[in-house]
Amino acid sequence: MKITWEFLVPRCCISEKPKTSKLVSKQSTFHRISVSDFSNSTISEDLSISLAGSNLHVFSVQELKVITQNFSSSNFLGEGGFGPVHKGFIDDKLRPGLKPQPVAVKFLDLDGTQGHREWLTEVIFLGQLRHPHLVKLIGYCCEEEHRLLVYEYMPRGSLENQLFRRYSASLPWSTRMKIALGAAKGLAFLHEAEKPVIYRDFKASNILLDSDYNAKLSDFGLAKDGPQGDDTHVSTRVMGTQGYAAPEYLMTGHLTAASDVYSFGVVLLELLTGRRSVDKTRPNREQNLADWARPQLKDARKLARVIDPRLEGLYSSEGVQKAAYVAYQCLSHRPKARPDMTTVVKTLETLKDYKDISTMTFVYIAPVLDQDKQSPQRELLNKTNTNTKSSHKKLTPNLPLHNDFHRA
Repeated sequence: MKITWEFLVPRCCISEKPKTSKLVSKQSTFHRISVSDFSNSTISEDLSISLAGSNLHVFSVQELKVITQNFSSSNFLGEGGFGPVHKGFIDDKLRPGLKPQPVAVKFLDLDGTQGHREWLTEVIFLGQLRHPHLVKLIGYCCEEEHRLLVYEYMPRGSLENQLFRRYSASLPWSTRMKIALGAAKGLAFLHEAEKPVIYRDFKASNILLDSDYNAKLSDFGLAKDGPQGDDTHVSTRVMGTQGYAAPEYLMTGHLTAASDVYSFGVVLLELLTGRRSVDKTRPNREQNLADWARPQLKDARKLARVIDPRLEGLYSSEGVQKAAYVAYQCLSHRPKARPDMTTVVKTLETLKDYKDISTMTFVYIAPVLDQDKQSPQRELLNKTNTNTKSSHKKLTPNLPLHNDFHRA
């Protein structure tokens, strides 16, 4: 007997009728469901019933083949642990009333590191959660063994690609802080929800950017509902990404909102330093970014050593120090000492007004002529500047020329 993947994983739909495209119907009220609400018996029920009110579209495999040109290599965007992602385009020709827009179609790789449960988790969370800093899930496909997800298209890709790719201009300081603030708002929304959510896999590759560098959290396959009632934590298998996971979670499997805060601190460090959370190509003591950088974040002199040199000094010293202190607090080894994400958002909000001004000191040295050969005009100028003690002029941050300086 041939055992297929489809045989091992329950179907999403009970009906064996031909699949048809539809929109998950609206209802006036609905209570947010969780993955735990799906037992082995109910998981095979039609998701469109369970997610009524979510406005998700249920697509067929054939429809998704059409909009991606049969998953053409020319439309390939990338691949992660879930599977390959292709660009497509949807409009009212595909579905009456559907807003014309580009989309990203993610195809579950049956041989990948994630499976049906992670796919289901993503559909359940993003099908019910809506926020400007969460990527929008437009619909899904669950047809036989096929599991696909359809998202809004994010033209600038992931923060990981923007921050670490070679042969491209470095992200300016203000853009980095905009991304940090947007991502922080997304996490704060999850943590402060009526039914809190712990993201569990916060990292640079899961932060997507639109054309204006607005950050949106994606990939909710590892997300968990937060502790309820008197519970202080959720006990889970240790999952996530090396370099981002909180130390207490790695040791105990106890998951809290503070675990996400630690991961945020690592991403903020990546934005500050331009270094990856783990880099095996560096000297041993510098391979783990959090361990190497955190002790230097509170000392202004040491801090200058860890700031991304690609910024070329174009940032506010005060802004950098404030952002570094936020990272320092988030990376505390004592979970209770970490700030909550709402506090982080309030602090980062104050950094929006800091401009990308140069922190470097510029010195102008005027040429000195032989006194015997000075012209009458030069002698007159010297007499006029009798109060000048030096011909060296130092541009300080308080001078208008310095404040208006911007590197081309």
